[in-house]
Amino acid sequence: MDPLERMHFTTIDYVIFALLLVASMGIGLYYALSGGRQRTTQEFLLADRSMSCLPVSLSLIATFQSAVAIVGVPAEIYTHGTQYWFIGCAYILGLLIPAHVFIPVFYRLHLTSAYQYLELRFSKPVRICGTLTFIFQTVIYMGVCVYTPALALNAVTGFDLWGAVLATGLVCTLYTTLGGLKAVIWTDVFQTIVMFAGQLAVIVVGVQQTGGLAEVWRKVWEGNRISGIDLNPDPTERYTFWTLGVGGIFLMLSLYGVNQAQVQRYLSSKTEREAIMSCYMVFPSLQVALALSCVMGLVMFARYSSATLLPTVHQPLCVLYPQMVLYFVMDMLQDLPGLSGLFIACVFSAALSTISSAFNSLATVTLEDLIKPHCSAMTEARATLLSKGLACSYGLMCLAMAYLTHLMSDSVLQAAFKIFGMVGGPLLGIFCLGMFFPWANSTGALVGLGSGLVMAFWVGIGSIVTRTSGGPAAVSHFNCTAVQLSENITTAIGTALNSTASKTLFYSLSFMWYSALSSFTVVITGLIVSFLTGPMKEEDVTPGTLYPLLGNMLYFVPDNLKQNLCCATPLGHRVSQQSTWAHHTQSSGLCSLVETTSKSNKTFCNKNKY
Repeated sequence: MDPLERMHFTTIDYVIFALLLVASMGIGLYYALSGGRQRTTQEFLLADRSMSCLPVSLSLIATFQSAVAIVGVPAEIYTHGTQYWFIGCAYILGLLIPAHVFIPVFYRLHLTSAYQYLELRFSKPVRICGTLTFIFQTVIYMGVCVYTPALALNAVTGFDLWGAVLATGLVCTLYTTLGGLKAVIWTDVFQTIVMFAGQLAVIVVGVQQTGGLAEVWRKVWEGNRISGIDLNPDPTERYTFWTLGVGGIFLMLSLYGVNQAQVQRYLSSKTEREAIMSCYMVFPSLQVALALSCVMGLVMFARYSSATLLPTVHQPLCVLYPQMVLYFVMDMLQDLPGLSGLFIACVFSAALSTISSAFNSLATVTLEDLIKPHCSAMTEARATLLSKGLACSYGLMCLAMAYLTHLMSDSVLQAAFKIFGMVGGPLLGIFCLGMFFPWANSTGALVGLGSGLVMAFWVGIGSIVTRTSGGPAAVSHFNCTAVQLSENITTAIGTALNSTASKTLFYSLSFMWYSALSSFTVVITGLIVSFLTGPMKEEDVTPGTLYPLLGNMLYFVPDNLKQNLCCATPLGHRVSQQSTWAHHTQSSGLCSLVETTSKSNKTFCNKNKY
């Protein structure tokens, strides 16, 4: 009998899965009916800036510990071995830099949207371009997050695919719309606990049924799944220490440094210290989450190393990878009622936490960056109602994106990293350009962002097309045909791209380098254009938008020379010893960074009210 045919949900499994959805809805309703009842944008979008570091840190984990990671990482370990585990090295700088660079700048500017920074530092067009880029990135990623667990569940248990997509999308839309950021953060806390419990249960049962820890170790060792440090400098290798430990830092910075979903959590903290502590507390939890996913992949390999996995399902191998994890879980836990439901709840918890964060952050940037600047007379009540409507609208859009994800063919982890590398990398670059280089101007920022996006999509799409048409990037474990083209068209595209790929390694570049490549492209292009069009002087830059990176690096250089080099003064201080900072909020929005000096009594204030 086909092993897939005997796999099914029991009543207890359905009850546990339903309890997850009900509990998430209950948290949303609680915060909709308690406290200020989400009547202001401050409460709905920033939780009244009242959150402590513990729930914020768990929410930071849940936001990107998505279903993609829950089912994608074990599949990567099963297929490629433990080399991926070294990405944990990137977590160190990937969290220290946001804690001590990005959080102080954002928090002291008293922002709501991270892209308000871009207008303060550069101009309104830069802010709008950054916002639209983030929206594009997040909307696409939402589809991957919703579709991945639904597809795996459908393939393994026969659970209706679009029923699972609708249940996830609608429940998440409702509690996000009703409860605002407080509901999102506290459901993230609950869902993080469910994620850890589900993974741990599968590992414990899997090890026991495979024959114990010694047997698991023997099989994964004989199967060459234990990887040492690979110091190969080849950037086209999928995973090496350099792609993970260095390229992974830029990926982490794009996620935990400048991504609106994470920045919004930092800004919801009671104090700057609480925000920084939440970033520190994420580190051990992320290491635990990574370890659980990697160990699950090893146990899965030990279980099936001598067996044929899913023998009767005729689909491309890369489509099977997310299903492998669910197959393994159902196989391990079939005779233990309730545990299968617990793990399915774990996977869908990861999906809910990620897309709820996406809905809330998308509503925030749309309201603050695209609508409020043009509707300064909007009342607080109307703005709050509009933000709820936006969250609901993005929830419905998520369902449409899930269908488009249905057409994708990459491994889910690879697809997710490509999305963040191709779009998150340029966004990281433009924030670094603004914070670290005082002479960067608005024109340089716009051209830099555009060049970064062009570079990222050139490499990303080029690698997909060359792989499809048999080019050099086709040497991959994921040999899937994403698009069916006529023979002549395929030959023509393959010839054109092969001639280009013979001169460059870009199309074969590991997707872990996408974020670093595109962010460096933004910074270098932005600086060149800024110098050609007239660099800014430090005194012309809005106070508080610079981090003194060059000043700190050139600590041995005399102060007068550093001033000539336009190195920023320490954060929160200016050349005048009598400068004072003030933040005040007007009815039309936030007026940031008023600086008054005793010499000139000059006031710097952003001309555009948010």
